[in-house]
Amino acid sequence: METLALAGRLLVATPLLGDPPFFRSVIAVLEHGAESGALGVVLNRPMSLPVADVLALGPDLFSPPAVVFDGGPVSPETAIAVGLPAPGAPADGTWRPSAPPYVTVDLDADADLLAREVRRLRVFAGYAGWAAGQLEAEVAEGAWYVVDSLPDDVFAADPHALWRGVLRRQGWPLAAVATCPADPTLN
Repeated sequence: METLALAGRLLVATPLLGDPPFFRSVIAVLEHGAESGALGVVLNRPMSLPVADVLALGPDLFSPPAVVFDGGPVSPETAIAVGLPAPGAPADGTWRPSAPPYVTVDLDADADLLAREVRRLRVFAGYAGWAAGQLEAEVAEGAWYVVDSLPDDVFAADPHALWRGVLRRQGWPLAAVATCPADPTLN
């Protein structure tokens, strides 16, 4: 099986993927290794829980909508914060490189330091994870489109429109998939 380089890219659920946690989902792949598997967060599942209700950080740090996102079905009690570092900000304990251009952020870091070093931030409860080779097999089976990400994808102001928006910008033939009904058998 061909080894794919997926860290920093997006997984976009194909219409064939009807599994409820992943139906029409867009996932940012944060880590991927042939031996370690993959880890990502679902970008288009905002919850109704304001992030300020669970974290004592300034509300200006969080990209709107400033709510916690359902990052995936694995460890929903675990918080993963994804951010964009401020230009020239050193990785000195507040964040670590993840999948460029994204970084994972230490939510226990000093809020003032975070405000200086991270320019955008989103918090996810849980994540999507795959064992070694599992994600590659799902891609080969046609469950996921693998596309390039843009820095704004993780921080989309309208996460509900992300699935269609990412597909539309891909050009033909993926752009046509954006118009597919929720039940592809009705097409």
